[in-house]
Amino acid sequence: MAGGQQRGAPGGPERVALKKEIGLVSACAIIIGNIIGSGIFISPKGVLEHTGSVGLALIIWVLGGGVAALGSLCYAELGVTIPKSGGDYSYVTEVFGGLAGFLLLWSAVLIMYPTSLAVIALTFSNYVLQPVFPNCIPPYNASRILSMVCLLLLTWVNSSSVRWATRIQDIFTAGKLLALALIIIVGFIQIFKGNYKELTPSNAFNFWMTPSVGHLALAFLQGSFAFSGWNFLNYVTEELVDPRRNLPRAIFISIPLVTFVYTFTNIAYFTAMSPQELLSSNAVAVTFGEKLLGYFSWVMPVSVALSTFGGINGYLFTSSRLCFSGAREGHLPSLLAMIHVKHCTPIPALLVCCLATLIIMLVGDTYTLINYVSFINYLCYGVTIIGLIVLRWKKPKIFRPIKVNLLIPITYLAFWAFLLIFSLYSEPVVCGVGLIIILTGVPVFFLGVYWRNKPKCVNRLIESMTCWGQKLCFVVYPQGGGAEEEEAPSARSWRPASETAARK
Repeated sequence: MAGGQQRGAPGGPERVALKKEIGLVSACAIIIGNIIGSGIFISPKGVLEHTGSVGLALIIWVLGGGVAALGSLCYAELGVTIPKSGGDYSYVTEVFGGLAGFLLLWSAVLIMYPTSLAVIALTFSNYVLQPVFPNCIPPYNASRILSMVCLLLLTWVNSSSVRWATRIQDIFTAGKLLALALIIIVGFIQIFKGNYKELTPSNAFNFWMTPSVGHLALAFLQGSFAFSGWNFLNYVTEELVDPRRNLPRAIFISIPLVTFVYTFTNIAYFTAMSPQELLSSNAVAVTFGEKLLGYFSWVMPVSVALSTFGGINGYLFTSSRLCFSGAREGHLPSLLAMIHVKHCTPIPALLVCCLATLIIMLVGDTYTLINYVSFINYLCYGVTIIGLIVLRWKKPKIFRPIKVNLLIPITYLAFWAFLLIFSLYSEPVVCGVGLIIILTGVPVFFLGVYWRNKPKCVNRLIESMTCWGQKLCFVVYPQGGGAEEEEAPSARSWRPASETAARK
């Protein structure tokens, strides 16, 4: 892994650029750390209550991992074919044009990532405060304040050093995997002792209700959302060491590992609890620890807190790179495309992500917003993978280090279309609000990006604000060739004409 600022030539002046500090281990940690949040520790009952049996619930978990694997294979091809940071946004912009890319960026920056970050931070604070308030829910203000302190701390860490941020991700991902490994090992011990009554075929497929197609779709949605985050490495492609090699390797290692962990963690739960006990528990891992770990039952709430802390770090790291990529394409103010002259970190983008999350925490109904986020997130996955097929048609001769069989994106899109149609049918209000949130970006695009000949007073205002922001954050544009300097032909509308000319 590289350290310090990059140099243009031996003995030459230092240049300010994004540093390639993410190796294979850190790449795997980003994927695993973002997928495995608090859900597997707290509430895997969502799948169970919609399937009506233990056996079918386990099948859904495996199937969810399989579909995530199909999607990640498609993203591996896109990531090495279009080796730019920004993930979904960069691919959609490349394939479908500026408006489609901007709408994805708009919904992600406005609501998707701030809301997800807020929920993870609040979960962290609730579990940290649980020992202090053992017999009641932690006070609202205490929970919010601790969440904000955690968010500000990790924003500072990410602003100070890419290496520190990746080390935190490595350590906390290892911690949550160790906690899940403990659950799995205890589960195997239970099986060897003969405590696997609920896992025998006669009991595992003993349905206490007959699941309808709607129930199965809801169960699959729960399982699919538990795997969300598998595409996050694609947001930081330019900071990967040898991305054409390490991006697909990290995906191929991480997705099967997470699927294995999720499935065997659920099996372990059923060695200690009946389906009815699991459904009645609000924190399944904590109940598991209380029943089997005895004195060491405190390990489970601590594991949830550590897991969510690492999740906050991972979301901040990747979402800031999305803002950075959007600004570089001209879809967000140019200040967000700048990095610190010494630390080479995108401080303005990190501050915007932090500020948006703080606003959601203070004024938003976080747990209501997360319903809209889930729909928007799932919609973005499908549109991006449709882009892979369109790119095959538009640019058949482009260099593709990885080229997946077309059956893989088609199979993924079949599952995606089924769940999307069912979501529209069963939750029309949630889906409708999600679509409205996306479409509010249309007028913003035409005013901020498409309208190039803005009045001089507007350009002067943008210029002065950008200059003020540069002085405050001590940031400049990344230097040197490559992806850092690429811009779409129509992507300079947020910058005043004088600034654009200077960059040329």
